[in-house]
Parts: sequence; C-alpha cells; structure tokens
Amino acid sequence: MNGSKNCVVIKALNEEVEMNKNVFEVFNGKSVLVTGGAGAIGSNLVKALNNLETKKITILDDLSSSYEWNIPVSPKIAFIKGDILDNEKLKWAFKEKPQIVYHLAAHFANQNSVDNPETDLMINGMGTLKVLELSHLVSVERFIYASSGCGIYGADSKMPFEEHDVSMKLYTPYQVTKMLGELYTNYFHNLYDLPIVNARFFNSYGPGEVPGKYRNVIPNFFYWSLNKQPLPITGTGEETRDFTYVGDIVNGLLAMAYYKEAIGEAFNLATGREIRIGDLAKWIIEITDNKAGLVFKERRNWDKKNRLLASVEKAKRVLGYEPNMDFKEGLMQVNAWFKENWQNITASQAFN
Repeated sequence: MNGSKNCVVIKALNEEVEMNKNVFEVFNGKSVLVTGGAGAIGSNLVKALNNLETKKITILDDLSSSYEWNIPVSPKIAFIKGDILDNEKLKWAFKEKPQIVYHLAAHFANQNSVDNPETDLMINGMGTLKVLELSHLVSVERFIYASSGCGIYGADSKMPFEEHDVSMKLYTPYQVTKMLGELYTNYFHNLYDLPIVNARFFNSYGPGEVPGKYRNVIPNFFYWSLNKQPLPITGTGEETRDFTYVGDIVNGLLAMAYYKEAIGEAFNLATGREIRIGDLAKWIIEITDNKAGLVFKERRNWDKKNRLLASVEKAKRVLGYEPNMDFKEGLMQVNAWFKENWQNITASQAFN
C-alpha cells in the first residue's frame, strides 16, 4: 500500500496483509454498516473489520442468497435479518448512525436478472436509493458502493477496461441496475457532497461463497467436482475472466474508506490478469481428483463477452491497491473452505 514506510501487518482472512496503518486507524471507534454482510464478499469484509478497532459492525441481510452460518460471531457484530426495501429494518440498521457504510446488498446476478427483471430493479435500484437516502440523513463519512466491472463495461468498452470507459451497450438487467446504482451514488455526491466511492468488482472468488443456480463459476465448479460430476462449460473454454481473490477485494474496500482522493471516484478491484475458463476447469479437476471430465454447452444469449480484463492502475495509484493472491493458491483456499464447511454447503446449495 502507499506509504510503505508507515505500514503495519495484520492477520485477516487467514493471510498476512501489509497496509498503510492509517487505513486501519480510520476504523478506530467507528460504527460500520455492511448491507449484504452475510454474502461471500460481505462476510469476509466483516471478518476483517472485526479484527480492527471498530466499535460496532452492523449487518443487514435478508439471507436470500446467503446464510447465517457464514456470519462471523463477535460481541461487536450485530446481525439484522431484513431486506433493504423494508423501511423499518433499514431504519433499525441505521439506528447506530454508522460513520462508514458498505452497500454490498444486491440482486445477483446476470441470469437471475434476466429471469427476474422487476425484482432486480427494485432491489438494485430502489434499494440502493433507500440506503443512500439514509446515509445522507445521518451524514456518513464514507459510502462505498459495490458495483460490477462485468456490468459497467459494455460490449464496446476497450480492454483492459479503464474506469472512464463505461458503455451503454448492456445485455442484462443486472448490468443496467449496477450502472443505475453508480448514477445514484454520483448524484448524491454531486448534489449533497455525500462522500461516495464506487467499487467495481471483477469475478470475485474465495472462501465464503455457497454454490447455486445463480452463483459464480468457481464455487459451482468445486461443488460439482467434489461430487465427481463433469464440469459444464458454456462456450468453448477459451473465454477468459479476471478472477479476483476476495481477500484482495476486501483490502481494496478497506482502503476506500481512508483515502480522500477516492471520494467521488470509481475503481476496478481486479487483478489485471486473464484466466481461461478451460484452464480453470482443468485446475479444479486436478485439485479435487475428479475423473468425470468436461461437458460443453451452448453459451447463454446474453453472454457477449469472450474476454474480461481490467486495468488496476488507478486503484494502485490512488488506493495503493496490490492484488497479491496467486490464483492457484486461491483455488486451494476455496477447496479447503469447501471441505471444512461441506455439511453446511451441501445443505445450503441452491441449484433448484
């Protein structure tokens, strides 16, 4: 991180992380709200926040695509089961007047939004607006919005994707509503000076994500492979994605709460590295000793991007962001988490 001569090392997410100590000190004595805090990124963020000198961490999550067993247990952590569209639950979550808000709650993701476009609009549009309104009302010190690099950059954006090169050529309601969320955060910043930061996630993976019909490819591949089932590839296997370890994303989210230069800006949280889906499948098969092989299926009609690759130069320059996790080592971390939590995962998986 920037200012390396003034760095400390903390233990978070089962890895040592070196960051500017001022990044951590900004959380001292602070109340933090994490919407969607039971999800894969949210629960890992909450774990990291719990290891800092935070006063209180409030989680608001309706558990529609997450699970209470995945939430860290601590006297500092308060869990509210509720929807961001529920005015009473939302006001309860803001009762402590949080100084820092991480808005991660969302209707996830592309295929789910194609199947349920009205729900997607209500949660990702109206829900985000409601969270912003209350954040403005209590004068939060920082509002960090979970956007999507896979959504903001349309089919005609140039790779590697740079933050200024957004596109209106979108193919799913999820992409539309993630862009809508950024438009709303920018509106609150421009009109009310709300100190917002937009975090554009790229293909997050790591411990904490339960497999399911609308979930990401890595947890689904691990679930099928550990069950000795063939891995389905929708396409040729030559398609690429910029897979980003959840611990690296969390480090970026922490930094966004500190640097003043980040206010009003958007940042890619990615690796700047392409991984072929065919190679991903091969490595997971090797890790899990699965002999079932691959099956190839037709690509989904909304999936227009053969490649995804982000630039992380802006995040490095402003946030001191450094994605450090080796991809294969990250896959090993996922495998270990699956084995440790197999009973909960098999009971919670949502492929129906």
